Amino acid sequence: MPLRLPYFLSFFISICIALFSFHHKATAQSATIDYPIVKLQVLDKSTARTSTFDAKVGTTIEYGSIFIKIQACRKSEPLEKPESASFLQIWEVPINAEKSEWVFSGWMFASSPALSAMDHSVYDVWVLDCVTKEKPKNKAPEVKIENIEDVSQELVAPEDN
Repeated sequence: MPLRLPYFLSFFISICIALFSFHHKATAQSATIDYPIVKLQVLDKSTARTSTFDAKVGTTIEYGSIFIKIQACRKSEPLEKPESASFLQIWEVPINAEKSEWVFSGWMFASSPALSAMDHSVYDVWVLDCVTKEKPKNKAPEVKIENIEDVSQELVAPEDN
């Protein structure tokens, strides 16, 4: 009888550990927020040029001979370990080809690009981040001034009394 108690305790402890780890994995997977825009980086190996751009979820981007469809972009909550991931479908339409060829379909992770990488002879694609809105174009904001005299009076330094 004394030998059964340690076996029971070890069995009970292992069940508790398994339940805790299952619960921890389930809560960690659900701790993501959907974002409307993904920031991607593409490398053209033939010219050694990289391009970084934002793309909206649900759109398809053409880059050279490949097409990138963004299905989702999710980011971990601020208090969790930082992670951005995007579900991408990428296909190529070779020149003078009758049909397209799948290149990649799956989740890409910003923190571990090699974990789920696209294998292509000419292009590499990486997920950099998930963002809420696109960066403004390199354009100065428009300022509408209705009465220039009012503005010039505001710019004059007040006199010291």
